[in-house]
Amino acid sequence: MFDLNRRLSNKEALDLLENMPLLELGELAFAKKQQLHPKKITTFVVDRNINYTNVCFVDCKFCAFYRHGRDDDAYILSYDEIDQKIEELLAVGGTQILMQGGVHPKLTIEFYEDLVEHIHTKFPQITLHSFSAIEIDYIAKISKLTYLEVLTRLQEKGLSSIPGAGAEILSDRVRDLVAPKKLDSAKWLKVHETAHSINMKTTATMMFGTVETNEEIIEHWEKIRTLQDKTGGFRAFILWSFQSANTKLLQEMPHIQPQSSNRYLRLLAVARLYLDNFKNIQSSWVTQGSYIGQMALKFGANDLGSTMMEENVVSAAGAKNRMNQEEMIKLIKDVGENPAKRNTAYEILQRF
Repeated sequence: MFDLNRRLSNKEALDLLENMPLLELGELAFAKKQQLHPKKITTFVVDRNINYTNVCFVDCKFCAFYRHGRDDDAYILSYDEIDQKIEELLAVGGTQILMQGGVHPKLTIEFYEDLVEHIHTKFPQITLHSFSAIEIDYIAKISKLTYLEVLTRLQEKGLSSIPGAGAEILSDRVRDLVAPKKLDSAKWLKVHETAHSINMKTTATMMFGTVETNEEIIEHWEKIRTLQDKTGGFRAFILWSFQSANTKLLQEMPHIQPQSSNRYLRLLAVARLYLDNFKNIQSSWVTQGSYIGQMALKFGANDLGSTMMEENVVSAAGAKNRMNQEEMIKLIKDVGENPAKRNTAYEILQRF
């Protein structure tokens, strides 16, 4: 009989991933979720992605969003444009902005300090969950600062937490193939550990479906589980599949196949069982669609993520799924759970 209270080894996780029937795996993951969330509350957040620039020199092969500085459609949003987006978010009851951009080669710490201070001063009710590890890493390099100095300065201006983007697979073999200019796995982890050291919470993510092996997926989970043991600073884990349309990676490696819903749910379930120190796991309806996003609630996810008033990066690679608050509430109730609107810190703001 499977013991939900015993920590999985990497070997056991691999065996579950490769051999356990999907429905049995889902039942175990759902039982683990119920153990952590006995009140059957499924949360979501009303927020907006704001991509302040699409200029990026990192040239990730799996990304269809980035542009180079001289491209005709390259941009940096003005404060007025950003303000308008936030005002639209506030009008629908939003509480958070997920602000990320390309890694612009010319933007230093002062640009980011001014941007964060402007938003935090004008919209103090909005939580800034912004800037991924690769952005923090590059700001530190171009500004000749440490990670601690960058994060502390941005925190003082109003940055609340940072998202887990840029993790992809925390295996340097994979990273060297799909994003050779991006920071390595040790630096990604170090950015997050540094944030945790100043009580800045973060999230952890994983993008699967490129060139990784099952063993490398588990290596990724092991690294974030180990850091979570050390710091307790991750609020949630989010898993999604590679979206291939319009990307260089698909052109270079046309043998890469779209990931099935079965594969997504299988990985999600094992993640719930393996990541025993992560209370919250988010469903990725943005890449999977609303109904598989709903099914994820039966395979270990306890959070439906964001209503995502605006999303540009994943949609540039072909995923066009959309959902509003009313649809989320309906999907959650439809599987017998209790919907609740939360904030960035997973505090309940409203129940439905």
